[in-house]
Amino acid sequence: MKVAAIQSDIAWEDPEANFASLRPQIVAAVASGARMVVLPEMFACGFSMDTARIAEPEDGPSASFLRDQAREHGIWICGSIPVLSGEGERPRNTLLVAGPAGQRHRYHKIHPFTFAGEHLHYDAGLEHLTLEIDGLRIGFFVCYDLRFADEFWALATQVDAYIVVANWPKRRRLHWSTLLRARAIENQAYVVGLNRVGLADNLEYSGDSAILDPWGETLVSAAGDPTTLFAELDPAKVADARRKFPVLVDRRSPTAG
Repeated sequence: MKVAAIQSDIAWEDPEANFASLRPQIVAAVASGARMVVLPEMFACGFSMDTARIAEPEDGPSASFLRDQAREHGIWICGSIPVLSGEGERPRNTLLVAGPAGQRHRYHKIHPFTFAGEHLHYDAGLEHLTLEIDGLRIGFFVCYDLRFADEFWALATQVDAYIVVANWPKRRRLHWSTLLRARAIENQAYVVGLNRVGLADNLEYSGDSAILDPWGETLVSAAGDPTTLFAELDPAKVADARRKFPVLVDRRSPTAG
């Protein structure tokens, strides 16, 4: 399956401006044969804590944008948005996956970024999301989740690829790149790591998006500027890597005591 990861700048708290910017980039990705298009974390508004201003209902403008793009172009598309939860609950940072026939699947970010106070404004999710699309089994994560290897380990035997969308600041770019490679190597799976670029809320984002193969080799990467990364993800290559070097069969769950 061909994946397109759109490394974009994000207009601060301005969904319509971001939709307008992304539409032609999605068209170009589809013209290049992409079956799955990946957008950054909080692609419509940036990593804002002003939930009273930016949080949307489940069928709000950002969810509708993803749904409409999926249907119009006959693709799968994903990105995270601030979604309102039940009455009396805080919103969740939700990665929404929209499909060409109206499918919608949600992953709520399990690890809010406490360093930036995200946990004070967004509730944590509790469940993983895995989907099989065109024969490729995919697990989905959001930004800070990348630091928690156990979440990725839990899905390793169920997936061929991980998609990680982010707003990861430039000051910690070494951590981002290192952790992406580690998750690919230790789980023998593709990793699509998509980060934003630009300036927002006194932070600089350098992108450093990358797609890595099951051996941890970089298939494509980019830093600094808006661009789209493309790669073919083949589940047969995952199976081959795991057969030739069967690490996962030796993995043990930690025991108490």
